[in-house]
Amino acid sequence: MKVLSRDFTLKEKLLLLLLGLILVGLAYYQFVDRPVREALDIAHAEADALSVELQTVEAKLARMRRMRAELEDVTAGGTASEMGSYNNSKAEIAMLNDVLSEALQYSITFANVTRSGDQIRRNFTLQLTTDSYETMEHIISAINASHYRCLIGDLRCTATQNRDVLEGNISIGATATFFETMVGGTPDAGLPESRPAA
Repeated sequence: MKVLSRDFTLKEKLLLLLLGLILVGLAYYQFVDRPVREALDIAHAEADALSVELQTVEAKLARMRRMRAELEDVTAGGTASEMGSYNNSKAEIAMLNDVLSEALQYSITFANVTRSGDQIRRNFTLQLTTDSYETMEHIISAINASHYRCLIGDLRCTATQNRDVLEGNISIGATATFFETMVGGTPDAGLPESRPAA
């Protein structure tokens, strides 16, 4: 029993102190330093991921603001048009007949409908004669600014009298396309299969 109650020598006390410091250092490293470093690494990785996500969201927000500004410009100018749902041909023909009532004579020839995904193109050719350049200009402007999305692709004007475009009858030949969408549309036998965009 005396062996257990013996006093330690200075060397033994120093070795025990050194061993205690090493154990405290290992415990600090294991239970404090390592977990804190791992948590910091995880936090930095999450911060980097959030930074990338923030940049993506900011880019989308800037794009949406740009699109909103463009939309406001279009609606403020009064030139907003819509793509009618397939089959909108009756409304398009009625609009053309109303606009072309100012012409001396006219004919409209529709080509076959084409489809690319949900977008429908209804191509047509237009032949008309007007009594003045102003009437021709008014008709073409009305078609271009119509409620239904219409793109005039080719336009040819010739004077039929006096060779002066500003006086006499004007003959016009044009090709154009009405755009429609399958959103809200009902397929029928006249609708072709969808072809991939070129």
